[in-house]
Amino acid sequence: MMRKLRTLPGLPLLALASTLLLTAPMVLADSAKLTAVLAGQPEAVQTRYVWRHPAETLGFFGVEPGMTVVEALPGGGWYSKILIPYLGAEGTLIGVDYSLDMYPLFGFFSDEILESKKSWVSDWTAEAEGWRGADGASVSAFVFGSLPDTMKGTADAVLFVRALHNLNRFENQGGFLTKALQDAFDMLKPGGIVGVVQHQAAEDKSDDWANGSHGYLKKSAVIAFMENAGFELVGESTVNENPKDQPGDKDAVWRLPPTLSIEDDSEETADAMRAIGESNRMTLKFRKP
Repeated sequence: MMRKLRTLPGLPLLALASTLLLTAPMVLADSAKLTAVLAGQPEAVQTRYVWRHPAETLGFFGVEPGMTVVEALPGGGWYSKILIPYLGAEGTLIGVDYSLDMYPLFGFFSDEILESKKSWVSDWTAEAEGWRGADGASVSAFVFGSLPDTMKGTADAVLFVRALHNLNRFENQGGFLTKALQDAFDMLKPGGIVGVVQHQAAEDKSDDWANGSHGYLKKSAVIAFMENAGFELVGESTVNENPKDQPGDKDAVWRLPPTLSIEDDSEETADAMRAIGESNRMTLKFRKP
């Protein structure tokens, strides 16, 4: 059944101007606490809310304080630094990086960076401990393909925020997407949620172009491989869509902010990319039966 979610009195950050496909009640985030956490982030982080919509996105996924949440590819911690104080002392954030076997396939990482990945689990956990403050969530980590048995069946939500394209890109070279989705399935409690935010390719793009190597995936492909992994689609939101992002066949998502990787290195082209803004993104919610 299709429903339009209307603005909720007292929850301005969770007024999702989006059409949702719902087969289960939606859980709304703790608005007051999330509002405070978001307001406390550095200005450079807050300037990206217009593109990343963290309040609306976390509300749509039903992330709440006290949950155990898994964040795929946490990187420098943009979302982690929001999630840790928001989940609070009763919550847990688990960071997950790509498999060590996947990183050499990119072809551009230095030997030093590849070597550093061997200690990523302990290094990221130590860094994330510094983001906890007095009452932040506990933190831990692993890499895809090496899920500890102790973590199975413990998670309330797994978040793949702009993290699926490279897993799909290298799937044929090591089954990396398959292994990551199996880990996600195994980690979740029954009824647990997978939240996906992913650069979206138009459905008329070729499968070769939209395989993740340009950063984009088709919505139909994402839904298909998630359902093949055992998840059920329970909702989708338009909150992170950007219709100005219309990539050509030679374009990759990294031409856009914040990366601005452009061949001619001209300010004119950079300004044109800034005018587009960050990428067009699908926002999908899946459930483990």
